[in-house]
Amino acid sequence: MLRYLRFAPELWTSEVNDAVVARIAPQRGETAMDIGAGIGAGTMPAAKTGCSVVAIEPTPYMRRILGLRTRLFRVNDRVRIVDGTAEATTVSATSIDAAWAVNTMHHWTSLRDGVSELVRVLAPGGRMLLVDEDFDDPAHPDFEKFGAKRAEGHEHHFHTVDPDVVAEALTAAGATVTFAGIDHIAGRPAIIIEAKA
Repeated sequence: MLRYLRFAPELWTSEVNDAVVARIAPQRGETAMDIGAGIGAGTMPAAKTGCSVVAIEPTPYMRRILGLRTRLFRVNDRVRIVDGTAEATTVSATSIDAAWAVNTMHHWTSLRDGVSELVRVLAPGGRMLLVDEDFDDPAHPDFEKFGAKRAEGHEHHFHTVDPDVVAEALTAAGATVTFAGIDHIAGRPAIIIEAKA
């Protein structure tokens, strides 16, 4: 909890999450899913578009903060907070129009199971956007914090995601990949995978 409190300002709002929500463009009447929602950096701007959001978050503390936040900003009628993971969302099949994950793929315990679950819950024509910032790129503003330290042999708590491996898993699960590679989002280098059901 102390660790999360230390990073609370960065977890409360995020230019990357704002850019991801803008790029996937959830619409009023749609049901969206934020995987690894945390305290709502992506969930909150999505809910403000008028769509319904299923916020998947495995950490009880984060879910409590997100619950308080949705009530405070009066969007709790549009946000359903679920105790789940990318691999087990407990969401009904073909019920999600737009899904995203920001800086969570490196936490998934099984990439193949996470991808299969995403494809299972997406409605026909549903879209997904998976983004992990590329902290190993010297152009990333947090390179010194993460990438440079790892280059020196100091391990941090996550591994780098290979977009080609994710794309391959999505294709095998039946999705159509429209982009998989390194690009920039909110001015930061990132591993980005876009796909449709």
